[in-house]
Amino acid sequence: MLRLTVNGVPTTVEIGWGGESLLHVLRERMGLPGSKNACEQGECGSCTVLLDSLPVCSCLVAAGQAHGREVVTVEGLSAGDDRGFVGRAFLAAGAVQCGFCTPGFVVAVHELLSRSDEPSELEVREALAGNLCRCTGYEKIIDAVHRAAGQLRERR
Repeated sequence: MLRLTVNGVPTTVEIGWGGESLLHVLRERMGLPGSKNACEQGECGSCTVLLDSLPVCSCLVAAGQAHGREVVTVEGLSAGDDRGFVGRAFLAAGAVQCGFCTPGFVVAVHELLSRSDEPSELEVREALAGNLCRCTGYEKIIDAVHRAAGQLRERR
């Protein structure tokens, strides 16, 4: 049995096999499809979640490594009163096309904005270096990050 906290809720989940990834547990056993299954090699960032507040590719994390830890998925970041501001900034900036990569970007941007509400372009590019988008290019995504940062500053 795997015990962890997912999106603020203590949870116990049965693991099917020793090599099962955190991504598989989240998507298939817990019904949280926001983290996408794409490369399964940690190359694209579509499966990014926060593990104890740090962004990780959940496809590379063995489920057992999450035992006793806190996981936040894009669903957890989008719930609540105004927690979906990063996703809305992506929509407003035109940074979403097919949307497959967007959840991973949203998680990475939340982590970045938790460290800095006025990140430099270099900080943004570094924070998003592990996330790939094949549709939009990156300028609109970077615009979305600055838009979300501006909204965050206005709220403080």
